[in-house]
Amino acid sequence: MRNVLALLLLALIPCTLADTPPPAATDIIRAAMEVWRGESSDGEMTMTIHRPDWERSMTIHSRTKGLDKSFLIVKAPKKDAGNATLLLDNDMWSYSPRIKRVIKIPSSMMAQSWMGSDLSNRDITKDTDVIDEYDHTLIGTREQDGHTIYQIRSIPHEDAPVVWGKEIYSIRDDFLMLQQEFWDQDNQLVKTIRTLEHQIINGRPVGTRMRVQDQNKPDEWTELTVDNIQFDVDIDDNVFTVGQLRSAR
Repeated sequence: MRNVLALLLLALIPCTLADTPPPAATDIIRAAMEVWRGESSDGEMTMTIHRPDWERSMTIHSRTKGLDKSFLIVKAPKKDAGNATLLLDNDMWSYSPRIKRVIKIPSSMMAQSWMGSDLSNRDITKDTDVIDEYDHTLIGTREQDGHTIYQIRSIPHEDAPVVWGKEIYSIRDDFLMLQQEFWDQDNQLVKTIRTLEHQIINGRPVGTRMRVQDQNKPDEWTELTVDNIQFDVDIDDNVFTVGQLRSAR
């Protein structure tokens, strides 16, 4: 949180000061992740999966702590309720009440679809490994609606367990994540995550409606809408355990 406050103060310095350099790309990425998650968060969101001939929605309860703990459980509809996902450090597990089994998700499957949506396992858990597993470069800035927008190119390390050739972020100077692009090894844009709506919640800018879309399927998308959320709340570490996957309701 101290890093976020320091960067927020830096962002308040007028951009007209030519001798004031922008924050480092890695610091911008880290601050955006910390603003996005807070020291902890507890909230509910609606995930809507849209296809040309059908659409369905789920209600999801999400809790996070720090940058390396996430717990999600589907609350509705009834046929999906009880499906849960845990991210703890660099490990991920899922629980399906239908088969009553906890399954550890290998790193090779972090890019796989979560619950049939356009979100990957990595996306839905707000995974922050990108901070340390990528090299980040500030490739441009622009002015928009009174804000400076930072454009950052992130290229994964050779040993990073990811499928992307690069990711490109557009982050506002208050560290609101506006857009994230995923490019393949052939330098083709594959998927985008865009913030369509945002609000100031507990003094921080929060994306409250985000759309995930496959570049090659314009009629298909997934939206996440934040119904309610609280930041910097007390959450017991016992929430983020494999045993909690089975017992959560």
